[in-house]
Amino acid sequence: MWYMGLQRLAARGHSDAEPAAVYALLKAGSTWPTWGTVERFVLERPGSPEPESVGAIRNFHTGRYKMRERVAELVENERFSYELLEGLPLRGYRAIIDLSAANGGTDIHWHTTFRCKVPGMGWVYRRALQKITSDMVAGLVRHTAANKQRPTSR
Repeated sequence: MWYMGLQRLAARGHSDAEPAAVYALLKAGSTWPTWGTVERFVLERPGSPEPESVGAIRNFHTGRYKMRERVAELVENERFSYELLEGLPLRGYRAIIDLSAANGGTDIHWHTTFRCKVPGMGWVYRRALQKITSDMVAGLVRHTAANKQRPTSR
């Protein structure tokens, strides 16, 4: 059916920070309320071998919403990916955040696919999630710029 179609969205940004610094922020869910649009983070279940490795279940709270997500893929300093398990009436939600070294910093490409469980509402969720994703990328860029180590003067 037409309303069950795959929805896609993407946001891009450039950080002056190295890919390792951006990747570290993405991997550490506890930092997301600092730079992102979420208010609170709880690690429900650790992954292995590290707490926020593949398989970790992370909960992000914003207002009355709780997004329950699973870390799906990690490629050190290059890719962070997660899947939404609960929180919105969506199916097959997967976000992939690709990082590439560029111009002395990091290009960020946050792209997401999903299907909507509610007939005819895919475009509404795509539009709302596009705004949130763009705000997350912008927050990540601002945070890394504000916290970039500057050389000490002699």
